[in-house]
Amino acid sequence: MTTLVFVHGFIGGSAQWSSQREFFNDRYNVVTIDLPGFGENSNMTAPDRIRDYANFVHDKLTAKGIDEFDLVGHSMGGMIVQEMVATAPARIKKLVLYGTGAVGILPGRFETIEESKHRALIDGPKATTRRISATWFLHRSAAVAYEHCATIAEHASIQAICAGLDAMQSWSAVERLPNIESPTLVLWGDNDRTYSWPQIEQLWRTIPNAALAVVPDCAHAVHFEKPTIFNALLDDFLK
Repeated sequence: MTTLVFVHGFIGGSAQWSSQREFFNDRYNVVTIDLPGFGENSNMTAPDRIRDYANFVHDKLTAKGIDEFDLVGHSMGGMIVQEMVATAPARIKKLVLYGTGAVGILPGRFETIEESKHRALIDGPKATTRRISATWFLHRSAAVAYEHCATIAEHASIQAICAGLDAMQSWSAVERLPNIESPTLVLWGDNDRTYSWPQIEQLWRTIPNAALAVVPDCAHAVHFEKPTIFNALLDDFLK
């Protein structure tokens, strides 16, 4: 049975993938990772380099005896999986880059990385995670799935928030995109407030053998807003 690995993004957690686990569990060995500092690993110190998160995921999979796998990365998790491909390309069979880009400074984001850090230090972790989570939905905090998503995000400490933002800001994989050999799906919601179209287009046009799926009337959390469409797109690509 093929292993399918999901890597969440900034202030996320493995609990975000419950719909995907239910949908794919009968055909895949589904593995959902909690990154250090987030979700069920919120007691851990979060690293401030994308490479360190990538090494953490690789080590977790190695410890489980998993050598090859299909890989899905969302947002900051999309940066992490790009790093995983760069360090161990033979392990990744198919790759899904979802709501992500190749430049960590996030041009076009709803606010700059520096502004997010500044506001986090003033407002505290709970208010910050709930505020940022709202931007991931087309209808913000009025979205049906917002409360569940925000509750997961609240696990993040101020250390994890600042470390994650620092990790993103200092990272870029633009020069490595042409080296990605795994068949790749680039997936994006057309109203994403975190990653604008130029970042998505860069992935799609630069990665060899890349396909593109754009889901209308969604923001950054397509897997929450339109899980049936999201799961169908993944299922079609992975087949």
